[in-house]
Amino acid sequence: MHVIFVEPRFPAYQQEFVRALKEVGAYVTGIGESPVEALGSRLSGWLDAYEQVPSVCHEGVMLETVRKIQARGWVDRMEATIEAHILPAATVREATGIPGTSVRSAFLCRDKPAMKDALREAGVSTAASTGADTREEAHAFAQRVGYPLIVKPRGAAGAAGTYRVTDTASLDSALAEAGVGRGGSVAVEEFIEGHEAFYDTLSIGGTVAHEFITHYYPGVLEAMRTRWITPYLITTNRVDAPGYDEVRQMGAQVLEALGLGTTATHMEWFIGPKGLKFSEIGCRPPGVGAWDLYCAANDMDLYRDWASAVCHREVTQRPSRRYSAALVNLRPDRDGRIVGYEGLDAFRQRHGEWIIDSHIPMPGTSTMPVDAGYMANAWMRLRHPDYDTLRAICDELGQTVQVRAH
Repeated sequence: MHVIFVEPRFPAYQQEFVRALKEVGAYVTGIGESPVEALGSRLSGWLDAYEQVPSVCHEGVMLETVRKIQARGWVDRMEATIEAHILPAATVREATGIPGTSVRSAFLCRDKPAMKDALREAGVSTAASTGADTREEAHAFAQRVGYPLIVKPRGAAGAAGTYRVTDTASLDSALAEAGVGRGGSVAVEEFIEGHEAFYDTLSIGGTVAHEFITHYYPGVLEAMRTRWITPYLITTNRVDAPGYDEVRQMGAQVLEALGLGTTATHMEWFIGPKGLKFSEIGCRPPGVGAWDLYCAANDMDLYRDWASAVCHREVTQRPSRRYSAALVNLRPDRDGRIVGYEGLDAFRQRHGEWIIDSHIPMPGTSTMPVDAGYMANAWMRLRHPDYDTLRAICDELGQTVQVRAH
């Protein structure tokens, strides 16, 4: 089994996919932007061949490179796991006859208005939405649906470039920020009030082989805009609880509607006064090291089962559901340089047995902006057999540990 893997070096967890492919017996060719000297001995040892390109998102360069690889021998799969790489990889895959996620499926997972249209046609409940290339289109939607609304780039991941708008003035400001009227295009959506969470799967031939449900506290948009909040996410070990049946059924509908086969997925959803609403999907693993949480919570190597699914159309492990696990983002009180930490040693003494790992930058380290994500600045990962107890520990962490900067 010969697998091409796109961008094996960065982010660092990309290397785990390469390791796993090698462990299940694949011959692995990497295509990346780094010179071969930068790969390091560990990653180089897992790669059987490597091609450097100026950009893995440049379809012409990628097509030429893949054809060169094919000229040396048969290629069974070509895999990408980063949002920006999914559509270019699908385009090259189709042009070279390599099996995998189609251009249609990759496009629908990338373009939010088209995604919502396809899912509504399939009977999946979503927020009202439209694509807008002009101010007039966005204003017409606002008149029809009413405020508040969400404005985001058509292909954004997470909360990047996303705004909640409450009136015409804030709508115009968000449109200007996105370059609408100057070639920019956005998705404009009804704002859905409620709790935000995500449903992640590993599917084989469109059937879910592994599934995980993770909750945001608070929702992503609020978390990425409010400095004083210590945001966290928790993956639950109660996936089989009856309350999640509707989420799991919705996920199966989405896989079928978008034509997704053997792939990882990341599906965002809301539950609130209007019931369960699907938000968006990526045909890739989630970011912020969520798979590492799933591995720690379930006594498994999910990367290896992904590789087994890709190469052999099977998984070999069962998640233990022994723990719930959390990622907590610890933010500095201001931008600048980190001075030190208050309450961290005491927290470790109280809850050290539940800490998986942490990243605590040294004093003097420059801070990152609030909207840089859950793994910017300091963070800690924890696990506990009881979901509610873990929530309480995460809340305590946010209330008692302070990151000071100047």
